[in-house]
Amino acid sequence: MPEMKARSLTDIVRRGELMSVDCPSREVLRHVTNRWGVLVLIVLKYGTYRFSELRYQIGGVSERMLAQTLQALEADGFVDRVSHPVVPPHVEYSLTSLGVEVADRVQALADWIETNFPLIAKEKALRAATAR
Repeated sequence: MPEMKARSLTDIVRRGELMSVDCPSREVLRHVTNRWGVLVLIVLKYGTYRFSELRYQIGGVSERMLAQTLQALEADGFVDRVSHPVVPPHVEYSLTSLGVEVADRVQALADWIETNFPLIAKEKALRAATAR
């Protein structure tokens, strides 16, 4: 059996223990993997956008949800928000280098889902039919 090395609470919190209920990285995971977080990261992967442009690109997102998602992703260090001092206010959003990394990974998952969606839909239909 491998020797267990004692770790300090600081080490545990810094590294994260995703399976632990108290893991701080779970909140970041939630921000990155929720529906709107995924879509914002994918859109911003391709450039800098104003709020209204992002909302247009992401069909169905409310202003409130988009604002909350952008704030969370900005707080996590994935999104840069630049406010230009003009009237009316001009705010632009883009990915940080860390944001580009996470967007690449999220894009890979989204691509896999899109590519395999016919199989997923078939399985879903089969399971629904057998559940009756």
